[in-house]
Amino acid sequence: MARPVVSFWYEFASTYSYLAAMRIEPLAEAAGVAIRWRPFLLGPIFAAQGWTTSPFNLFPAKGRYMWRDMEREAARLGLPCVQPDPFPQNGLLPARIALVGADQPWGPAFTKAVYRAEFGEGRAISNPAVIRDVLVRLGLDADGILALAGTEANKAALKSQTEEAKSLGIFGAPTFIAEGGEMFWGNDRLEQALDWARTGPRA
Repeated sequence: MARPVVSFWYEFASTYSYLAAMRIEPLAEAAGVAIRWRPFLLGPIFAAQGWTTSPFNLFPAKGRYMWRDMEREAARLGLPCVQPDPFPQNGLLPARIALVGADQPWGPAFTKAVYRAEFGEGRAISNPAVIRDVLVRLGLDADGILALAGTEANKAALKSQTEEAKSLGIFGAPTFIAEGGEMFWGNDRLEQALDWARTGPRA
């Protein structure tokens, strides 16, 4: 019998997507659920709401709380937590590469390595040299993958995937969507999304 599937929609600029990405695989394996990694861009979704930056910047009190919450959660999970400068980071290039790797064995490892560089080390993920270094450290064909990521077809595919996120009603990241379209938003809803995918609705 095929495993139930949860689509993991994530944005590289998203702090809570970092936490989710670093813990989703063992939790999904234990639940018997397959994960579909779906990178997308929050910028166009925010722009449609009239926002020019992250709500954590637009609402300073919310931003201060978020960073303190990130420190607590990262410490609980044994993860480093560094606020990159600037925040939010421009995740366009890594998102294009993650889309190339979405159906490849190296895709999840790349995504997690980018998050480690960004929120674990404070590196600028908009810098092609940083992303190239991530690929090289993973033992991948950096030049070949960067070339594929920069093709017009792949750029269009990322735009299409972001439009799909909008059509699904996604408004933030991380978002988890179980089969049947049930949506769960936020790192703290990961376990609930996996449980729903495994057992179905209870009410």
